[in-house]
Amino acid sequence: MPQTRSPHLGPATRAIHGQQQRDAFGSPHMPIYDTTTFAYPDTAALLEVTEGHHRGPLYSRYGLNPTLFALEETLASLEGAEAAWAFSSGMAAISTLFLSHGRRGIVCLGEVYGGTLGLLEQQLPELGIETHFMPEGHDPDTLERLLASGAGLVYLETPTNPTLQLIDIAAVAEQAHRHGALVAVDATFATPINQQSLALGADIVVHSATKYLGGHSDLTAGAVMGPARLLEPMWRWRQNLGSALSPQIASLLSRSLRTLPLRMQRHEASAQAIAEALLDHPAIDRVLYPGLHSHPGHSLARRQMRGFGGMLTLEIAGGRAAATAVADRLALFALAPSLGGAESLVTQLCTTSHADLSAEERTRRGISDGMLRLSVGLEDVEDLLADLLQALGPEPGS
Repeated sequence: MPQTRSPHLGPATRAIHGQQQRDAFGSPHMPIYDTTTFAYPDTAALLEVTEGHHRGPLYSRYGLNPTLFALEETLASLEGAEAAWAFSSGMAAISTLFLSHGRRGIVCLGEVYGGTLGLLEQQLPELGIETHFMPEGHDPDTLERLLASGAGLVYLETPTNPTLQLIDIAAVAEQAHRHGALVAVDATFATPINQQSLALGADIVVHSATKYLGGHSDLTAGAVMGPARLLEPMWRWRQNLGSALSPQIASLLSRSLRTLPLRMQRHEASAQAIAEALLDHPAIDRVLYPGLHSHPGHSLARRQMRGFGGMLTLEIAGGRAAATAVADRLALFALAPSLGGAESLVTQLCTTSHADLSAEERTRRGISDGMLRLSVGLEDVEDLLADLLQALGPEPGS
């Protein structure tokens, strides 16, 4: 397993120079090896790879392809990890994580992505994998009881989707590790630029690379990063389930990572400006953004994050119908699921990612039907704010 470059290098430097694989002809980035299989001059050279003595290309379905190697080295470098695996989607990465490390039982802290929730609630129980849900987040007493009963994996997102709740990674890791349990963090909203989850005590980090890591709404991918000993069991699942990332998408993702630090600066600067501008708007009951002092997780975000990200959630006064009207009047914010691209997106949670939950369950999880989740893009912030203001309607007395 290749070693990552110096962790003392800055994130922008690692985003560009994280790959250690070098093209034989001197290209500054690894070309696309659109190749199914790789030939060797003799059996001895082939056995060096198949027996694990040397990491070399072999068969692309296994993920043994130079284009993937280069991408995975950059991903590991960005996260400060020993190793990384790239997957065909974020859900492929998450599924493989649970199949590899969740068989002793999973504790799910806080809110999680709807696809993850469905997997934990519906498919994994069919395989005998039990999940205990703690939607309120880190309750040390409840977590202690579950860990004492033998649960082996604590899984969480921070910030969460869509309420942007913050969970203290270091505190959860300290408690889990006392019981021999692993901690896995979905850091999709934060990205490796704003949060170094492994340095805070997490054992494994997972990303939907479709979002900010890809950043252009033109690829679907996932990634896991962590120590080689913990990622090694996941490699065989990836190989036999056929969920390794294709070389073409790996090359696109490698391209995107080079601009990730710059893009995140713009995303979060605009999100902060919009959150502050809308904080007291009469058509909005709440603005949820970790960069606001009013956010309940603001102090924790300042401790465990470098920046506050490009996601914010508005709770529109008047409930579902009012929120739908605002979403439909937006022009620059496209009405679409997903997030993290150059273009701004708006999602009404009760009609998309959380539509499968009952109204009662959404309420219990703090997700009102009046919530709009904004993925703030790279457009001029003045234009985005003007679009939001016209969609919210004129303020009284104006």
